[in-house]
Amino acid sequence: MKQYIGEPEFEHGEIPAVGVLLANLGTPDAPTTPALKRYLKQFLSDPRVIELPRWKWQPILRGIVLPRRSPKSAEAYREVWTEAGSPLLVTGRKLLHKIEAAMRKAWASPMHVALGMRYGNPSIRSAVDELQAKGCRRIVLLPLYPQYSATTTASTFDALSEALVDRRWIPELRTIHQYCDEPLYTEALANSIRELWDKDGRPEKLLLSYHGIPLRYYESGDLYPCHCHKTTRLLVEKLGLNEDEYLTTFQSRFGREPWLEPYTDMTLKAWGKAGLKSVDVICPGFSADCLETIEEIDQENREYFEESGGGRYRYIPALNDRDDHVRALMAVLDRNLAGWAERSGDYDADAAQKRAETSRNEAKRLSDSGPRCPYEKDAP
Repeated sequence: MKQYIGEPEFEHGEIPAVGVLLANLGTPDAPTTPALKRYLKQFLSDPRVIELPRWKWQPILRGIVLPRRSPKSAEAYREVWTEAGSPLLVTGRKLLHKIEAAMRKAWASPMHVALGMRYGNPSIRSAVDELQAKGCRRIVLLPLYPQYSATTTASTFDALSEALVDRRWIPELRTIHQYCDEPLYTEALANSIRELWDKDGRPEKLLLSYHGIPLRYYESGDLYPCHCHKTTRLLVEKLGLNEDEYLTTFQSRFGREPWLEPYTDMTLKAWGKAGLKSVDVICPGFSADCLETIEEIDQENREYFEESGGGRYRYIPALNDRDDHVRALMAVLDRNLAGWAERSGDYDADAAQKRAETSRNEAKRLSDSGPRCPYEKDAP
């Protein structure tokens, strides 16, 4: 018989809080082979990521992929690891604190923010536990993927559902699908590019590289590449670029089947052979820098371009915890908090406290005159 988790500490008349769950892809616990093996096993066992029958894929994953890939990935992670941990987790924590501060300034209702990773730690489940422990009766999930994909956003929705499936009390939920066309997000990307160009000049080409997915996923209905191209279109319009000044490509192929094209690495090799004098690369699908942007784009693909004969290569960092990035995410959250929270200046704390006190008194009156609620703290 399935057991469900209850809330024995529930208190009648509490002032309910709203929680925001920031979610990103994930990170291993350490840059070691055993840690990478655990992380990659969880990641590559996700049926949203690898759409193959379990009986066919799991022997390949356990017998070939994990033994070969784990040591190589651990070596790569050691190159980018910091004293505070992995770059993605460090930036995630910084972003959390900035968003929490901005929310408490803009909204007067009780608000809390937690960070959860789809794979690894802190997990989505631990983030839900944290928010519920703080009295959050409503939760907004913001996956930090600007463009929707079943491999990322939908998988994060799955993880949230799994975190709630064994609970007796389920919070009200709102899930954010994507924000690829959020004007302030586009503006933040443009700002990061303009800052570099104003300081050190423009390149011959701007390459906008997005994480790839297998072509058959798109042909089966995943509209991720449409969101990527929409991001590119809005961004280059903001920058005023001509068609011959930029290109959208896709990175990080895995396996032998066709993925979205053109490929980032092949493009940079071709541009290098053609003698391109300068290229700037930005990854608009990444809210924060991670192994993939730091090691693959800023290091590996730089080598492809330069060793093929290319000139100046510059990687433009992800938005990370930039203030304009925080403003963009706040704009997305503001729309999704409508009706759930009251803005500063509109919130009457005294009235909220009186409502809570009335609720507590009513609960006590009912328990004194009849069967007591088993969830009251002072119940026998």
